[in-house]
Amino acid sequence: MESIHELKQEVLEANLALVTNKLVISTWGNVSGYDPESGIFVIKASGVPYSALREEHMVAVELSGKIIDTKYRPSSDTNTHRIIYSHFSEKGIRGIVHTHSQYASIWAQLGRALPCFGTTHADYFDGEIPCTEELTDDEILEGYEKYTGISIINAMRDKDPLRVPAAFVIHHGPFAWGETPEKGVMNSVVLEYICKMAIMMNIVDPNIRPLREAILRKHQDRKYGVNAYYGQISKSNQPIKSDKQDKE
Repeated sequence: MESIHELKQEVLEANLALVTNKLVISTWGNVSGYDPESGIFVIKASGVPYSALREEHMVAVELSGKIIDTKYRPSSDTNTHRIIYSHFSEKGIRGIVHTHSQYASIWAQLGRALPCFGTTHADYFDGEIPCTEELTDDEILEGYEKYTGISIINAMRDKDPLRVPAAFVIHHGPFAWGETPEKGVMNSVVLEYICKMAIMMNIVDPNIRPLREAILRKHQDRKYGVNAYYGQISKSNQPIKSDKQDKE
């Protein structure tokens, strides 16, 4: 079991990495991290500028929604994170990231799923990245953040969250996740990058075709498949996989 102090430090560093990677401005966005043994997740406090963020601004929350150890209010998106962990933690999801990064938010505001147009996408996402359906007026009034989380789960119903670690919330922005908060941030960085490329490609040619399935499968399988050969081999004869390595 990871200590709450360690988890808060990890989540703090991941939130600050959003700034380093130019995925947020002002107080936009948030990162959380989840400890499955205690059933507690830690998330950034609401409205605190990134320049002022300290460990004390990392708020611990039970999956029930109960805040357990701070005077600070957690992010307004806390209920969305809570719903995602409730459904995806058994798949190994331990970090969730929400940003309003420019190009991914453009795609979300268009209300479109993102097809896989090339191998940069295929190296991180197994095919199309979904976009949620519109919330009803009643859902918005009853529990906007909760139903946002439910809409993400519904959009992902036929997908493995480890192989498609992101979704767009229509009119809003992207959510990404990973096996750690750090990996969630990396998936957010890649998502922003491929959204920018997709927008530029659609300007040049609105009829661009998605990547062939055979190439998509090859790039996914060489990195994540049973016989994966991307990366280096550890002393235990297991591939060493690092998001900090070169893509090729």
